[in-house]
Amino acid sequence: MDAIDHNIIRHLQLNARLTNQELADKINLSPSPCLRRVRNLEKSGVLTGYTAIVDQEKYGLPINVFVNIRLEKQSNEAIQAFEDGIQELDEVIECYLMTGSRDYMLRVVSQNLKTYEAFIREKLTTLPGIAGIESSFAFGQVKRNTSLPTLNPVDH
Repeated sequence: MDAIDHNIIRHLQLNARLTNQELADKINLSPSPCLRRVRNLEKSGVLTGYTAIVDQEKYGLPINVFVNIRLEKQSNEAIQAFEDGIQELDEVIECYLMTGSRDYMLRVVSQNLKTYEAFIREKLTTLPGIAGIESSFAFGQVKRNTSLPTLNPVDH
């Protein structure tokens, strides 16, 4: 990836609805090479998709909960069973494999405390191999960025 590819990505992160012509104009490239570069970024897996950013609160899911999970065992089978189960839970927006005292950190969204409690009781605790669950509720969001930072040329 070169500076032009990074510039394409930056502009698409800011507005994925740009037409190819608009994108080409912004990066000072003619439309054909611009489209070719976008297609190459898609084909290589750098660009993995396009999505709409939704206001979580207005949508009806104002609660963000960060959930730390500790597994009973860290065997390949236990890890795979947990990760397969997490894929089925729509409330889990993000799931990270962690280092340290917890094995996973989840970001869960919910309508309210009652629906979160139901999620824990009826869904999360039914997954195999969980030894511990610790929930932390976010009071508010201080920063949310949907764009990756611009790379320093020295860093890559």
